[in-house]
Amino acid sequence: MQIESFQQEFQKIYRRPAQIYRAPGRVNLIGEHTDYNDGFVMPAAINFYTWLAISPRPDSTVNIRSHAFGEPVSIVLNGDLRPRHAWSDYVVGIIDQIRHSGKKLTGADILIHSEVPMGSGLSSSAAIEVAAAFSLLSSNNYSIDRTELALLCQRAENLFVGMRCGIMDQFISCNGTVDHALMLDCRSLAFRLLPLSPASRMVICNTMVKHEHASGEYNKRRDECETGVLILREFLPQIRALRDVSAHDLEQYRDKLPEIIYRRCRHVVTENERVQQAAAALEQHDMKKFGALMAQSHASLRDDYQVSSRELDIMVEIAQKQSGVFGARMTGGGFGGCTINLVEASQAERFRDNVANEYKKATGLSPEIYISTAADGANQVQ
Repeated sequence: MQIESFQQEFQKIYRRPAQIYRAPGRVNLIGEHTDYNDGFVMPAAINFYTWLAISPRPDSTVNIRSHAFGEPVSIVLNGDLRPRHAWSDYVVGIIDQIRHSGKKLTGADILIHSEVPMGSGLSSSAAIEVAAAFSLLSSNNYSIDRTELALLCQRAENLFVGMRCGIMDQFISCNGTVDHALMLDCRSLAFRLLPLSPASRMVICNTMVKHEHASGEYNKRRDECETGVLILREFLPQIRALRDVSAHDLEQYRDKLPEIIYRRCRHVVTENERVQQAAAALEQHDMKKFGALMAQSHASLRDDYQVSSRELDIMVEIAQKQSGVFGARMTGGGFGGCTINLVEASQAERFRDNVANEYKKATGLSPEIYISTAADGANQVQ
Protein backbone atom coordinates (compact mmCIF):
# COMPACT_ATOMS: atom_id res chain seq x y z
CA MET A 1 0.00 0.00 0.00
CA GLN A 2 1.44 3.37 -1.05
CA ILE A 3 0.06 5.67 1.63
CA GLU A 4 1.15 8.87 -0.08
CA SER A 5 -0.53 7.82 -3.34
CA PHE A 6 -3.71 6.98 -1.42
CA GLN A 7 -3.60 10.39 0.24
CA GLN A 8 -3.06 12.12 -3.11
CA GLU A 9 -5.96 10.26 -4.68
CA PHE A 10 -8.24 11.30 -1.83
CA GLN A 11 -7.23 14.93 -2.24
CA LYS A 12 -7.85 14.75 -6.00
CA ILE A 13 -11.40 13.41 -5.43
CA TYR A 14 -12.46 15.43 -2.37
CA ARG A 15 -10.06 18.41 -2.50
CA ARG A 16 -8.94 18.14 1.13
CA PRO A 17 -6.39 16.05 3.07
CA ALA A 18 -7.44 12.91 4.93
CA GLN A 19 -6.65 10.92 8.01
CA ILE A 20 -5.78 7.32 7.15
CA TYR A 21 -6.73 4.23 9.13
CA ARG A 22 -6.44 0.50 8.55
CA ALA A 23 -7.87 -2.75 9.94
CA PRO A 24 -6.62 -6.27 9.14
CA GLY A 25 -8.24 -9.39 7.84
CA ARG A 26 -7.71 -12.59 9.76
CA VAL A 27 -7.16 -16.30 9.67
CA ASN A 28 -8.47 -18.65 12.30
CA LEU A 29 -5.88 -21.22 13.30
CA ILE A 30 -8.45 -23.43 14.99
CA GLY A 31 -11.96 -23.08 16.44
CA GLU A 32 -14.38 -22.86 13.53
CA HIS A 33 -18.12 -22.21 13.95
CA THR A 34 -17.65 -22.11 17.73
CA ASP A 35 -17.88 -18.35 18.20
CA TYR A 36 -21.64 -18.05 17.80
CA ASN A 37 -21.98 -21.02 20.17
CA ASP A 38 -20.28 -19.08 23.02
CA GLY A 39 -17.14 -21.17 22.50
CA PHE A 40 -13.40 -20.74 22.02
CA VAL A 41 -11.52 -19.58 18.94
CA MET A 42 -7.88 -18.92 18.04
CA PRO A 43 -7.56 -16.31 15.29
CA ALA A 44 -4.60 -14.21 14.21
CA ALA A 45 -4.63 -10.93 12.30
CA ILE A 46 -2.79 -11.02 8.95
CA ASN A 47 -0.70 -8.53 7.00
CA PHE A 48 -3.57 -7.76 4.62
CA TYR A 49 -5.53 -4.63 5.48
CA THR A 50 -8.54 -2.58 4.57
CA TRP A 51 -7.35 1.04 4.34
CA LEU A 52 -9.72 3.93 4.86
CA ALA A 53 -9.08 7.62 4.21
CA ILE A 54 -11.54 10.02 5.84
CA SER A 55 -12.09 13.75 6.17
CA PRO A 56 -14.92 15.34 8.19
CA ARG A 57 -17.49 17.51 6.41
CA PRO A 58 -19.35 20.49 7.91
CA ASP A 59 -22.73 19.02 6.94
CA SER A 60 -24.54 15.69 7.51
CA THR A 61 -23.61 14.04 4.19
CA VAL A 62 -21.38 10.95 4.07
CA ASN A 63 -19.80 10.17 0.69
CA ILE A 64 -18.30 6.69 0.34
CA ARG A 65 -16.08 5.42 -2.47
CA SER A 66 -14.25 2.11 -2.79
CA HIS A 67 -11.56 0.98 -5.20
CA ALA A 68 -13.26 -2.39 -5.43
CA PHE A 69 -16.66 -1.04 -6.50
CA GLY A 70 -17.30 1.59 -9.13
CA GLU A 71 -20.51 3.04 -7.76
CA PRO A 72 -20.03 5.75 -5.07
CA VAL A 73 -22.66 6.04 -2.35
CA SER A 74 -23.93 9.13 -0.53
CA ILE A 75 -26.15 9.12 2.55
CA VAL A 76 -27.51 11.71 4.96
CA LEU A 77 -26.82 10.99 8.64
CA ASN A 78 -30.27 11.97 9.87
CA GLY A 79 -31.98 10.18 6.98
CA ASP A 80 -33.65 6.79 6.83
CA LEU A 81 -30.72 4.40 6.73
CA ARG A 82 -31.78 1.11 5.20
CA PRO A 83 -29.78 -1.79 3.75
CA ARG A 84 -29.23 -1.59 0.00
CA HIS A 85 -27.93 -5.17 -0.16
CA ALA A 86 -24.69 -3.79 -1.57
CA TRP A 87 -21.07 -3.41 -0.45
CA SER A 88 -21.87 -0.07 1.16
CA ASP A 89 -24.06 -1.77 3.78
CA TYR A 90 -20.93 -2.63 5.76
CA VAL A 91 -20.14 1.08 6.19
CA VAL A 92 -23.71 2.37 6.43
CA GLY A 93 -24.47 -0.35 9.00
CA ILE A 94 -21.63 0.98 11.15
CA ILE A 95 -23.02 4.51 10.90
CA ASP A 96 -26.45 3.17 11.84
CA GLN A 97 -25.10 1.40 14.93
CA ILE A 98 -23.04 4.41 16.05
CA ARG A 99 -26.18 6.50 15.73
CA HIS A 100 -28.17 3.98 17.78
CA SER A 101 -25.47 4.08 20.49
CA GLY A 102 -26.26 7.75 21.03
CA LYS A 103 -23.03 9.15 19.62
CA LYS A 104 -23.23 12.08 17.22
CA LEU A 105 -21.31 12.03 13.95
CA THR A 106 -20.51 14.77 11.48
CA GLY A 107 -20.63 14.15 7.76
CA ALA A 108 -17.52 12.71 6.11
CA ASP A 109 -15.84 11.94 2.82
CA ILE A 110 -14.47 8.37 2.70
CA LEU A 111 -12.24 6.42 0.31
CA ILE A 112 -11.63 2.69 0.85
CA HIS A 113 -8.95 0.36 -0.46
CA SER A 114 -8.85 -3.30 0.59
CA GLU A 115 -6.01 -5.78 0.28
CA VAL A 116 -8.12 -8.54 1.88
CA PRO A 117 -9.41 -10.88 -0.85
CA MET A 118 -13.20 -10.80 -0.87
CA GLY A 119 -15.15 -14.05 -0.56
CA SER A 120 -12.05 -15.94 0.53
CA GLY A 121 -12.85 -16.53 4.20
CA LEU A 122 -10.27 -13.98 5.42
CA SER A 123 -12.94 -11.66 6.81
CA SER A 124 -12.86 -8.77 4.40
CA SER A 125 -16.25 -7.76 5.83
CA ALA A 126 -14.96 -7.39 9.41
CA ALA A 127 -11.92 -5.47 8.15
CA ILE A 128 -14.07 -2.86 6.42
CA GLU A 129 -16.45 -2.66 9.40
CA VAL A 130 -13.64 -2.14 11.89
CA ALA A 131 -11.80 0.35 9.67
CA ALA A 132 -15.02 2.32 9.21
CA ALA A 133 -15.98 2.30 12.89
CA PHE A 134 -12.46 3.08 14.13
CA SER A 135 -12.07 5.99 11.68
CA LEU A 136 -15.53 7.47 12.20
CA LEU A 137 -15.23 7.41 15.99
CA SER A 138 -11.63 8.68 16.02
CA SER A 139 -12.28 11.49 13.55
CA ASN A 140 -15.18 12.59 15.75
CA ASN A 141 -12.85 12.60 18.80
CA TYR A 142 -14.42 9.64 20.60
CA SER A 143 -12.14 7.39 22.64
CA ILE A 144 -11.86 3.81 21.42
CA ASP A 145 -12.62 0.79 23.60
CA ARG A 146 -11.58 -2.08 21.34
CA THR A 147 -13.96 -4.63 22.83
CA GLU A 148 -16.90 -2.24 22.50
CA LEU A 149 -15.75 -1.46 18.97
CA ALA A 150 -15.82 -5.15 18.05
CA LEU A 151 -19.31 -5.55 19.52
CA LEU A 152 -20.59 -2.52 17.60
CA CYS A 153 -19.22 -3.96 14.35
CA GLN A 154 -20.77 -7.35 15.07
CA ARG A 155 -24.17 -5.72 15.66
CA ALA A 156 -23.89 -3.89 12.34
CA GLU A 157 -23.28 -7.14 10.50
CA ASN A 158 -25.98 -9.01 12.40
CA LEU A 159 -28.71 -6.39 12.32
CA PHE A 160 -28.00 -4.32 9.20
CA VAL A 161 -26.21 -6.65 6.78
CA GLY A 162 -28.19 -9.69 7.96
CA MET A 163 -25.25 -12.03 8.57
CA ARG A 164 -25.56 -13.75 11.94
CA CYS A 165 -21.82 -13.94 12.55
CA GLY A 166 -20.17 -14.38 15.92
CA ILE A 167 -17.72 -11.95 17.49
CA MET A 168 -14.42 -13.51 16.39
CA ASP A 169 -13.73 -11.66 13.13
CA GLN A 170 -14.35 -8.18 14.45
CA PHE A 171 -12.57 -8.93 17.74
CA ILE A 172 -9.30 -10.02 16.15
CA SER A 173 -9.40 -7.15 13.65
CA CYS A 174 -9.57 -4.82 16.66
CA ASN A 175 -7.20 -6.67 18.98
CA GLY A 176 -4.63 -8.45 16.80
CA THR A 177 -1.05 -8.41 18.10
CA VAL A 178 2.08 -8.87 16.02
CA ASP A 179 3.62 -12.37 16.23
CA HIS A 180 0.75 -13.70 18.35
CA ALA A 181 -2.43 -15.67 17.95
CA LEU A 182 -5.28 -14.80 20.29
CA MET A 183 -7.35 -17.34 22.20
CA LEU A 184 -10.76 -15.82 22.79
CA ASP A 185 -13.59 -16.93 25.05
CA CYS A 186 -16.53 -15.77 22.96
CA ARG A 187 -18.86 -15.67 25.98
CA SER A 188 -16.85 -13.58 28.42
CA LEU A 189 -14.64 -11.93 25.74
CA ALA A 190 -11.64 -12.68 27.92
CA PHE A 191 -8.58 -13.49 25.83
CA ARG A 192 -4.95 -14.39 26.09
CA LEU A 193 -2.15 -13.96 23.61
CA LEU A 194 -0.24 -17.00 22.42
CA PRO A 195 3.19 -16.52 20.84
CA LEU A 196 3.70 -17.95 17.37
CA SER A 197 7.15 -19.37 16.78
CA PRO A 198 9.41 -17.10 14.69
CA ALA A 199 10.51 -20.31 12.96
CA SER A 200 7.01 -20.81 11.50
CA ARG A 201 4.85 -18.94 9.00
CA MET A 202 1.15 -18.81 8.32
CA VAL A 203 0.62 -19.79 4.68
CA ILE A 204 -2.87 -18.99 3.41
CA CYS A 205 -4.01 -20.86 0.31
CA ASN A 206 -6.92 -19.33 -1.56
CA THR A 207 -8.84 -22.01 -3.49
CA MET A 208 -10.27 -19.27 -5.75
CA VAL A 209 -13.73 -20.65 -5.07
CA LYS A 210 -15.71 -17.85 -3.48
CA HIS A 211 -18.17 -18.59 -0.74
CA GLU A 212 -21.49 -16.86 -0.28
CA HIS A 213 -22.48 -18.24 3.11
CA ALA A 214 -24.49 -15.10 3.93
CA SER A 215 -27.01 -16.47 1.43
CA GLY A 216 -28.19 -19.22 3.70
CA GLU A 217 -25.93 -22.12 4.67
CA TYR A 218 -24.10 -20.25 7.45
CA ASN A 219 -27.33 -19.10 9.05
CA LYS A 220 -28.74 -22.61 8.60
CA ARG A 221 -25.85 -24.09 10.62
CA ARG A 222 -26.52 -21.60 13.37
CA ASP A 223 -30.19 -22.60 13.44
CA GLU A 224 -29.19 -26.27 13.67
CA CYS A 225 -26.97 -25.56 16.66
CA GLU A 226 -29.75 -23.65 18.37
CA THR A 227 -32.11 -26.56 17.74
CA GLY A 228 -29.59 -28.87 19.41
CA VAL A 229 -29.45 -26.62 22.47
CA LEU A 230 -33.24 -26.50 22.75
CA ILE A 231 -33.48 -30.30 22.69
CA LEU A 232 -30.56 -30.86 25.07
CA ARG A 233 -31.88 -28.25 27.51
CA GLU A 234 -34.79 -30.62 28.30
CA PHE A 235 -32.19 -32.93 29.89
CA LEU A 236 -29.50 -30.38 30.77
CA PRO A 237 -31.51 -27.35 31.95
CA GLN A 238 -28.40 -25.43 33.00
CA ILE A 239 -26.97 -25.08 29.49
CA ARG A 240 -27.15 -21.78 27.60
CA ALA A 241 -25.23 -22.77 24.47
CA LEU A 242 -23.27 -25.69 23.05
CA ARG A 243 -20.27 -24.25 24.90
CA ASP A 244 -21.84 -25.72 28.06
CA VAL A 245 -22.19 -29.27 26.68
CA SER A 246 -19.42 -31.81 27.26
CA ALA A 247 -18.61 -34.67 24.92
CA HIS A 248 -19.91 -37.04 27.62
CA ASP A 249 -23.21 -35.12 27.85
CA LEU A 250 -23.65 -35.18 24.11
CA GLU A 251 -23.11 -38.93 23.85
CA GLN A 252 -25.42 -39.56 26.79
CA TYR A 253 -28.33 -37.86 25.01
CA ARG A 254 -27.36 -38.70 21.44
CA ASP A 255 -30.53 -40.72 20.81
CA LYS A 256 -32.64 -37.65 21.65
CA LEU A 257 -31.22 -35.69 18.71
CA PRO A 258 -31.90 -36.07 14.99
CA GLU A 259 -28.74 -37.41 13.34
CA ILE A 260 -27.90 -34.21 11.47
CA ILE A 261 -28.36 -32.11 14.62
CA TYR A 262 -26.17 -34.51 16.58
CA ARG A 263 -23.39 -34.20 14.02
CA ARG A 264 -23.54 -30.41 14.07
CA CYS A 265 -23.37 -30.44 17.86
CA ARG A 266 -20.53 -32.97 17.88
CA HIS A 267 -18.39 -30.70 15.73
CA VAL A 268 -18.89 -27.71 18.03
CA VAL A 269 -18.36 -29.64 21.26
CA THR A 270 -15.21 -31.38 20.07
CA GLU A 271 -13.88 -28.23 18.38
CA ASN A 272 -14.06 -26.34 21.68
CA GLU A 273 -11.95 -29.08 23.26
CA ARG A 274 -9.46 -28.90 20.39
CA VAL A 275 -8.98 -25.15 20.79
CA GLN A 276 -8.09 -25.54 24.46
CA GLN A 277 -5.69 -28.38 23.66
CA ALA A 278 -4.17 -26.32 20.85
CA ALA A 279 -3.51 -23.39 23.20
CA ALA A 280 -1.61 -25.72 25.53
CA ALA A 281 0.34 -27.11 22.57
CA LEU A 282 1.43 -23.62 21.49
CA GLU A 283 2.50 -22.73 25.01
CA GLN A 284 4.56 -25.94 25.11
CA HIS A 285 5.96 -25.27 21.60
CA ASP A 286 4.53 -28.62 20.50
CA MET A 287 3.86 -27.95 16.84
CA LYS A 288 3.35 -31.63 16.04
CA LYS A 289 0.42 -31.76 18.47
CA PHE A 290 -0.95 -28.48 17.14
CA GLY A 291 -0.82 -29.80 13.59
CA ALA A 292 -2.64 -33.00 14.55
CA LEU A 293 -5.43 -30.92 16.09
CA MET A 294 -5.70 -28.87 12.89
CA ALA A 295 -6.16 -32.10 10.91
CA GLN A 296 -8.88 -33.28 13.31
CA SER A 297 -10.61 -29.91 13.01
CA HIS A 298 -10.71 -30.09 9.22
CA ALA A 299 -12.09 -33.63 9.26
CA SER A 300 -14.83 -32.56 11.67
CA LEU A 301 -15.75 -29.53 9.53
CA ARG A 302 -15.84 -31.74 6.44
CA ASP A 303 -17.77 -34.68 7.85
CA ASP A 304 -19.88 -33.45 10.79
CA TYR A 305 -20.45 -29.78 10.00
CA GLN A 306 -20.35 -30.25 6.23
CA VAL A 307 -18.99 -26.81 5.38
CA SER A 308 -15.91 -27.86 3.43
CA SER A 309 -15.77 -28.23 -0.36
CA ARG A 310 -14.03 -30.41 -2.91
CA GLU A 311 -11.43 -27.71 -3.51
CA LEU A 312 -10.75 -27.13 0.18
CA ASP A 313 -10.30 -30.86 0.76
CA ILE A 314 -7.90 -31.17 -2.17
CA MET A 315 -5.89 -28.19 -0.93
CA VAL A 316 -5.58 -29.68 2.55
CA GLU A 317 -4.63 -33.12 1.23
CA ILE A 318 -1.88 -31.63 -0.94
CA ALA A 319 -0.57 -29.49 1.92
CA GLN A 320 -0.39 -32.37 4.36
CA LYS A 321 2.07 -34.17 2.06
CA GLN A 322 4.57 -31.30 1.85
CA SER A 323 7.82 -31.14 3.79
CA GLY A 324 7.93 -28.57 6.55
CA VAL A 325 4.19 -28.44 7.17
CA PHE A 326 3.00 -28.64 10.77
CA GLY A 327 -0.72 -28.58 10.04
CA ALA A 328 -3.38 -27.67 7.48
CA ARG A 329 -7.12 -27.02 7.62
CA MET A 330 -9.87 -24.94 6.05
CA THR A 331 -10.35 -21.56 7.69
CA GLY A 332 -13.40 -19.32 7.77
CA GLY A 333 -17.06 -20.07 7.20
CA GLY A 334 -16.40 -22.66 4.51
CA PHE A 335 -18.00 -23.61 1.17
CA GLY A 336 -14.83 -22.36 -0.53
CA GLY A 337 -12.33 -19.72 0.45
CA CYS A 338 -8.98 -20.48 2.06
CA THR A 339 -6.98 -23.01 3.99
CA ILE A 340 -4.55 -22.06 6.75
CA ASN A 341 -1.25 -23.88 7.00
CA LEU A 342 1.47 -23.60 9.61
CA VAL A 343 4.80 -24.21 7.90
CA GLU A 344 8.47 -24.04 8.83
CA ALA A 345 9.69 -20.60 7.82
CA SER A 346 12.58 -22.05 5.82
CA GLN A 347 10.16 -24.20 3.79
CA ALA A 348 7.37 -21.65 3.27
CA GLU A 349 8.28 -20.55 -0.27
CA ARG A 350 8.86 -24.11 -1.47
CA PHE A 351 5.56 -25.12 0.16
CA ARG A 352 3.79 -22.29 -1.68
CA ASP A 353 5.20 -23.27 -5.07
CA ASN A 354 4.56 -27.00 -4.67
CA VAL A 355 0.99 -26.56 -3.45
CA ALA A 356 0.19 -24.09 -6.24
CA ASN A 357 1.45 -26.48 -8.91
CA GLU A 358 -0.27 -29.57 -7.53
CA TYR A 359 -3.56 -27.78 -6.86
CA LYS A 360 -3.70 -26.48 -10.42
CA LYS A 361 -3.06 -29.99 -11.77
CA ALA A 362 -5.86 -31.38 -9.62
CA THR A 363 -8.49 -28.69 -10.18
CA GLY A 364 -7.49 -26.55 -13.16
CA LEU A 365 -7.58 -23.51 -10.87
CA SER A 366 -4.60 -21.24 -10.18
CA PRO A 367 -4.60 -20.51 -6.44
CA GLU A 368 -3.40 -17.39 -4.73
CA ILE A 369 -1.08 -18.24 -1.85
CA TYR A 370 -0.02 -15.73 0.76
CA ILE A 371 2.73 -16.02 3.34
CA SER A 372 2.04 -13.94 6.44
CA THR A 373 3.12 -13.37 9.99
CA ALA A 374 0.62 -12.34 12.67
CA ALA A 375 -0.15 -8.62 12.54
CA ASP A 376 -1.43 -5.81 14.73
CA GLY A 377 -5.07 -4.76 14.85
CA ALA A 378 -6.77 -1.57 13.72
CA ASN A 379 -4.88 1.69 14.00
CA GLN A 380 -4.40 5.17 12.56
CA VAL A 381 -1.39 5.40 10.25
CA GLN A 382 -1.51 9.07 9.18
